[in-house]
This record gives sequence, C-alpha cells and structure tokens, in this order.
Amino acid sequence: MPLTHTPAAPVGPAASAAPAPRHWLRAGWLMTASGWSANQYSSLLGAYRDHLGLTAATTTALFAVYVLGLIPALLLGGPLADRHGRRRVALTALAVSALATCLLMCGPVAPALLWPGRFLTGVGAGTLLTAGSVWIKELSTAPYGTAPTPGAAARRSGLFLSAGFATGGLAASLIAQWAPHPMVLAYVPHLALSAAAALGAARAPETVPPRAPAAATQERTAPAYRTPFRRLVLPVAPWVFAAPAIAFAVLPAQVDAGLRGWGTVYAGIVTAVTPGAGLLVAPLARRLSARHRLATAVAGLLVTAAGLLTGALAVAHAQPAVALLAAALIGAGYGLCVAYGLTEVGALAPPHHLARVTARFWAVCYLGFCTPYAVTLLGGAFSTATILAAVAALALLTLAAVARPGARTSA
Repeated sequence: MPLTHTPAAPVGPAASAAPAPRHWLRAGWLMTASGWSANQYSSLLGAYRDHLGLTAATTTALFAVYVLGLIPALLLGGPLADRHGRRRVALTALAVSALATCLLMCGPVAPALLWPGRFLTGVGAGTLLTAGSVWIKELSTAPYGTAPTPGAAARRSGLFLSAGFATGGLAASLIAQWAPHPMVLAYVPHLALSAAAALGAARAPETVPPRAPAAATQERTAPAYRTPFRRLVLPVAPWVFAAPAIAFAVLPAQVDAGLRGWGTVYAGIVTAVTPGAGLLVAPLARRLSARHRLATAVAGLLVTAAGLLTGALAVAHAQPAVALLAAALIGAGYGLCVAYGLTEVGALAPPHHLARVTARFWAVCYLGFCTPYAVTLLGGAFSTATILAAVAALALLTLAAVARPGARTSA
C-alpha cells in the first residue's frame, strides 16, 4: 500500500513549487515600469526643444531634476519597505509614477508642470527601485522561488530595469516622431504598463516577516558589510548611470547635424541600444562574477571608458553611426556595473538591512544622472569631445582605485 503512494509524494511539492517563478516575474514588471518612466522623457529632449521651444539648458535641467526627487525617495524607500512591506511601498510608488506621467502629459499646455512631473517621476522611480529590487530578490529565492544563487536573484531586478529603459525610450520616440500630439501620446504606454504591472504585483506574496524583537538590537550594531560596501561598491555605483546619461542626453544632440529630421527617432534608438546592450552582457556578467569578485566591475569600467572615448570621437566628427557604437559600449559597461553592484549588495547585506543597503547603492548610482548637466555647464569652456575624454579618464581612475590590492584586502 505505501508503494502506491510513493509516486504521489513529489507531486504535491512540485505542484506547489511550480507557481514560484511567476512570483518574481509579477514583481519584475514593476521594475520595467520604473525604467520606462525614467527613459520615456530622455528620448524626447530634442522634441521638447523643437515643439515647445525649450532651451538645451532647460531640457537638461529637467533631465537632472528627476534625480532631486529620486535620491531622497531611495534613501527613505529602504526603511519604509523594511517597515511596511515590499508590496505596499512598491504599489504606492507605482501610483506616484503614474501621476507624474499624467503631469508630463499636461506639458504642452502648461510647461511649468514638467518640473513637478519630472520630480515626482524621480520620487516614484526611487521608491520603486528600492522596494522592487529587494522584493524580486526575495521572491526569487526559497521559499518563493528557485534562483540558483543569491547573485542570480539580485541581478534579475537589473534585467527588468534595463528592459524598461530600452523599450520606454524607443516607444516614446517613435510615437513622438509620427503620431499626432506627440508630447501627450508618447506617455500613454507607460500608463498602460503601470496598470498591468499593478495587477500582476498585487497577486505576488509579501516577503517581509513581522519585525522581531531583536531587530532594534540589530539596527544598533555596526554591520560588517560597511567597509567592503564603501570601498568596493560605492566607487563603481555612479558609473552605472553616469555614462548612460551622457549617451541619452548629450550624444544625440551633438551628432544631429547629419540626421536630417530624424533626430527624435535617433534619440529613441540610442535610449534603446544603451540599456539593450546592458541586457546582452548579462551572461558575461554571470561568468565574470563566478571567476572573480571584482572581474565584473573591472570589465564594466574598462568598457565604459572605451564607450566614452568612442563618444568623444563621434562628437568630434559629428558621426551618428559612431555615436551608436559608443552607446552600445556604454550600455555594456552599464550592464556589467549594475550586475556587479547588485550582486555585491545581495551578498554583503543581511536580510534586515537589505532594503536600505540596496537603496544606498541606487542613490549613488543615480547621482550619475546629473552628469549631462555638468557637461552642459562645462561646455562653455571646453569642447564636448574633451569633456567626454576627461570623463573616460575618471572611469579609469575609479578602476585603479577599486582594483588596487589595498582596497581588496582591507575589504
């Protein structure tokens, strides 16, 4: 009689485990919506200059004001997600992001609303990044998922984010190029994606357990992760978005002389190629991470520097094709750097600190979004090609600082 029941024993666990991968997929669409909201504006910079008469300084300032909302939201979103749960905080952030998109849609009739729209885009994206990144990692591992390693689970949020970056900018640019009312209709897909993501995420389980009495004691102790996080992760973090922001906001405008009316579509292609290349290097990032702890960071910074130097060459000769190559290299560097950072954070931070450490990582990453504004300010004294070459040199200096033996052994 027991033999008749033996085959049935694994059926129950298998049936209960089967839905597990769908949990992190449901939460993953939140990250895609976050990346989409950030990049849909990036590809419209030229369109705003053409349709609304905004100056280059204004459009790049609007690009950067996003960071002013994002960084505080990142720093507050971590503790909020630890305290109130991943799902509640993530869905609230998604609602804020949708509200921001509605304000941006009002820009053609009330340009002043672009400022709060971009600011709230940062607030929603920052909070969503923190809660969503941690939620996906937790849903990917036992008892909710079956990710092979913690590093693989941590990298999944970066892949979903990159997908949103790539598709959001391209879709917005195509709509702006050919559809009527481009500054309104370009934002409609994000609202549809947000609604679909909310429906999916509402069915994913909450992963935050009730706070244990010992949590307060854990908060007061000096975490062991701080030194390696400060010496090995934080120096790389700004490069996650510094170079991609240059690809989005600087390169298209510098090579548009030969585009003959296709500037908006070209900008959308750049915003798709950059994070798209980041998606393509994900298998390489896994192999490098398995080989050596710092290999992914070293490769990412080297490729980033190569992309910036290629961008300098493209700008000097006004070559759109070379600028696309630069965007692809920069995107590959972005993908490697973000994979390195998320893997390190997932390995270093204990569960009760994971959300806030992830928030700090993303906050430093997004400081890089201010880079195009700095390039604009320096443009009065130096050529853009010279500035890009100098930024490439800074990437190589960062590589030297992270890879030096003292940094590795002390961490």
